Amino acid sequence: MERNLVVYNDNTGISEKMGALFAGESIHMQVAGSLEELLSLLEEGRMHLVLIDVELDGKGWCNGIEVLAHIRKKSSIPIIVVSAQSAETAKIMALNAGADDYVVAGCNPLELLARVKCQLRRYNQLVNMCSNIDRIYRVDGLVVNDLYRSVTVDGREVKLTPIEYKILKLLVQERGRVLSISQIYESIWHMQAIGADNTIAVHIRHIREKIEQNPKEPYYLKVVWGTGYKVG
Repeated sequence: MERNLVVYNDNTGISEKMGALFAGESIHMQVAGSLEELLSLLEEGRMHLVLIDVELDGKGWCNGIEVLAHIRKKSSIPIIVVSAQSAETAKIMALNAGADDYVVAGCNPLELLARVKCQLRRYNQLVNMCSNIDRIYRVDGLVVNDLYRSVTVDGREVKLTPIEYKILKLLVQERGRVLSISQIYESIWHMQAIGADNTIAVHIRHIREKIEQNPKEPYYLKVVWGTGYKVG
């Protein structure tokens, strides 16, 4: 997996001290020379962690806290503060402003490496979790879990054929939208829908028999006469 971090405001010499260690762990490091460059890198979406010093341009750590808060508004990726400022107030303000961790400069480089790897691991888990959530579709008691290609209704597992599953997933993904028979057929079979009415009708009937409490009065999979089918 690609792991990229950006160092901003390198007053404490992070890039020089940590470069070899990061490279040894296949962590690609980039240094941002300005706030504009940092924000541009974050907007590109290729960075996975920010290392920042809260002491900026000799103006004191309060200015750094403001910049930290600004970065957090722009991105949700992990931020580790590495600073010569050891005041407890600075640490508290940095964490409240959005930092995920705070390290006082001069710590063992291996400790900083461990903290970086920990934040990268957590971020990766969060990204995977969000990605997985996006593949689980819910319509009241109907749940289509595309991770496991499973379907449940009110907690009861429903066994669908591969084609039935594809049709139901398509309609659930387009919840509330009416899809014509041609749209359904061409999306599933990837060919022109010629005489597909009966084919789709049979599969719809079978799906209803499996997911509906009363297939004759469907709650989930509904027909819109003269137009097509929809879920929801």
